[in-house]
Amino acid sequence: MSAAVRLPVVLLWHMHQPQYRDALTGQYVLPWTYLHAIKDYVDMAAHLEAAPAARAVVNFTPVLIEQLEELAVRIVQHLDSGAALPDPVLALLGPGVVPQAGAERLELLRACLRAQRKNMIERFPAYLELATLAESFATPERIGYASDQFMHDLAVWYHLAWLGETVRRTDALVAALSAQGRAFTLTNRRELLALIGRLVGSIIPRFRALSEAGRCELSLTPYAHPIVPLLIDFAAARQAQPTAALPRYGSYPGGAERAAWHMREGIRVFTEAFGKRPVGCWPSEGAISRETLELIEKFEFRWTASSTNVLRASLLLSSDPSRSCEERDFNRPYRLDKANLNCFFRDDELSDLIGFSYATWRGDDAAANLVQALVARARQLDGAPGHAVLIALDGENAWEHYPFNGYFFLSALYAALAAHPALELTTLSQCTARGFTPATLGRIVAGSWVHGTLATWMGDAAKNAAWDLLCEAKRAFDEAAFDGDAGPAQRSAAERQLALCESSDWFWWFGDYNPEDAVTQFDHLYRRQLVNLYRILKLPPPENLSRPLSHGHGAPEHGGAMRRATAG
Repeated sequence: MSAAVRLPVVLLWHMHQPQYRDALTGQYVLPWTYLHAIKDYVDMAAHLEAAPAARAVVNFTPVLIEQLEELAVRIVQHLDSGAALPDPVLALLGPGVVPQAGAERLELLRACLRAQRKNMIERFPAYLELATLAESFATPERIGYASDQFMHDLAVWYHLAWLGETVRRTDALVAALSAQGRAFTLTNRRELLALIGRLVGSIIPRFRALSEAGRCELSLTPYAHPIVPLLIDFAAARQAQPTAALPRYGSYPGGAERAAWHMREGIRVFTEAFGKRPVGCWPSEGAISRETLELIEKFEFRWTASSTNVLRASLLLSSDPSRSCEERDFNRPYRLDKANLNCFFRDDELSDLIGFSYATWRGDDAAANLVQALVARARQLDGAPGHAVLIALDGENAWEHYPFNGYFFLSALYAALAAHPALELTTLSQCTARGFTPATLGRIVAGSWVHGTLATWMGDAAKNAAWDLLCEAKRAFDEAAFDGDAGPAQRSAAERQLALCESSDWFWWFGDYNPEDAVTQFDHLYRRQLVNLYRILKLPPPENLSRPLSHGHGAPEHGGAMRRATAG
């Protein structure tokens, strides 16, 4: 390995949540956006703030940006004027009466148990004691034993457990409430609620400040996190899996136009939040096709990224079939013929070590192991110009499986990479600015960062049925008459609601490889989003939207995709 050449290493953290707010009621159906905000997004900012020499790419979905901004405002409005809190779980910290109806009370009690058992419940004896009692109360016959004070105490501990480790180690209120343990007063709950509001409201400004200081690069995903290759062409699912079953509809009506809308609207929301236009685009789920890359380049992005599994299949299709792919083929950017967009491909093996393996290791041992693997990559490349290793994964879902929310692993990793003589922690824009000479990729096999295919979003009965429901709703949108003075506003509202229905997350969760409870929640919320679209269009929702997809259209036939670490 050439001593004078340091191998560029890029960490890309992808932050995303689908829209959990019901467009008609204004209430959030699931709490995952603000919970990941106070646990993961604040921690990810704090780790970068604490390591001045570290660099990373942090990717935001615009629909997440909008939720963070709205939630912060609504918590402030509640504290200032008593306005209703936007989420029923969060509302347990407020002054309102705990719902007395058995079913509603039972659902809230169960919601306050949705935390990783070992690292988020058993870590805190007071929470474990409450959770154990709550589990004994969690039936329709026994929910009456859960008093209002019990529900408030359980909610306080639920939120304390979801706080980021960097908050837990520095905030005096958190220390005081944790020491108090129980019998939390309205004043206690209001103080915790105010802290939650400050944390949620701090995320966008903190990452903007890091970006302006040159300590991270902020990049974009299309507005509502759609699977762009499938929006454009359902047949893209068969490029990696030729026998994949497709929805009854042959294609998504006007899909290319909708994909372009997500790009335009995403750029607008991102630019308003962070004060400058992004130069990089992480496509939803790292899913690309030739048409997707051409669309991203049309919007003047300089770089995008996907998965080595996609690159491997594309290289085998583009070259002599007798040629085997080597390490030097992977850790470098590529371009399509006559294109200017640089496409990087994440190192799937190293990325998945963080996502799925290191959680059971000591933090410093895991960081040392990853650094050792990167040094091995550097030796394999031996100073070859134009190479960089991209490690990319969700910035929120893995950490609850790590002790202390990954605090020791991330601290050790940033410190080790920033100081290593053979490795250079950098960003994708900095790699692009160096004038890397990309290799040419003649053909693309459409796929994603999940096994290099699109099977996680299309192919089995429930997923395809969900697409057919969306296609029917899109036809209703296309045929709607937006007349009169209210026409433009109605069309804009319907267009944004349609975008929320086009999110990849709904299709991800259908499948027998996911927890039944999560599938049920996302099934209900997806159909609710479609119902809201019809109501905005002033049309009666189809009767089939009242039936669960997994029951009304047959159970999914197979699993096989990576499972999200949480329901969020």
